[in-house]
Amino acid sequence: MSTAFGRLASWLHQQMPTHQQIEANRFTAPLARRGELFRFTRRSVPRGVAAGLFVGIFALIPGVQIIGSALTCVPVRGNIPLAVAMTFVSNPFTTLFVILPLAVTIGNLFGFHADIGTITVMMEHHASLGQWWHWVLSDTAPAIVLGLFLQAVVASVLGYGVAAGLWRLRIAGKHRRRLARSASSPATQSVEA
Repeated sequence: MSTAFGRLASWLHQQMPTHQQIEANRFTAPLARRGELFRFTRRSVPRGVAAGLFVGIFALIPGVQIIGSALTCVPVRGNIPLAVAMTFVSNPFTTLFVILPLAVTIGNLFGFHADIGTITVMMEHHASLGQWWHWVLSDTAPAIVLGLFLQAVVASVLGYGVAAGLWRLRIAGKHRRRLARSASSPATQSVEA
């Protein structure tokens, strides 16, 4: 597993924009002075994963997710590329079949009476803005918002823990390989003889 993780880390490192590319883009130029937002460190990786999962699940709007995760990384000093990548956890399949139904279920546990089928019916019948506004003020919207928020919090905490744990495993593996190389190197064998 450590070699697969190492290859993934290597590939991600190759995909990282250079400092010059960040400075050349007018949208990312203000972030160019904050290099820690683009480095893979033991602190920035879990923070970036957590920020991306939180915004990716809670926002559910593709453009907002990417911008929101990048902006969330600035104050928490998280890795922006990882945060942006983690927003893709909420894709059309997972949103329709996992995230929204689970959000409604969670919201209903708190006393709301939401039905996910209402959204599809309103979309099929091309509901007016007034009908959507009425829906927002009903029990469905608060149930979904509460469910999304709780899912986002749990996912970001779990993501932070998993990313930190994988980082530690990676460092421990590097340390073991370094010790094994130094123990089997010819210089140490000649000293022992």
